[in-house]
Amino acid sequence: MIWEELLTLEDIKKESYYIQHILWDYDPTKIMEPIVLQEGSKIVRKEPTKGYCFYIETSGKKPELFLMMLKSNCFGETIAKIEEIPNELLREAIEENKSKIKFGICPINEKIKIWLKKEFGLM
Repeated sequence: MIWEELLTLEDIKKESYYIQHILWDYDPTKIMEPIVLQEGSKIVRKEPTKGYCFYIETSGKKPELFLMMLKSNCFGETIAKIEEIPNELLREAIEENKSKIKFGICPINEKIKIWLKKEFGLM
């Protein structure tokens, strides 16, 4: 599925399925890891993760928060952009997680999780 237009924060709020399937502690940089690994003489295939996770895109002019759909084929697809998040929260998360950034993808931190959960009425 290719999304012609990214969802918004308001779109996500209206559809509880997204909120119920957010993987709050999933590290989005794992999507960049190989699907198949060799461990000794064995070939091991990574188990797929299904659900949704937030990540910060750091490779643009300014950091932006997105929601990614994790698919059963071990790939991810960006489905939403959250424009309402305060820039200061994004900057703090990037500073906190700078050693975890891979290919411009940065995990969110606890402050952003709390902000999102409040927006979704989970707190």
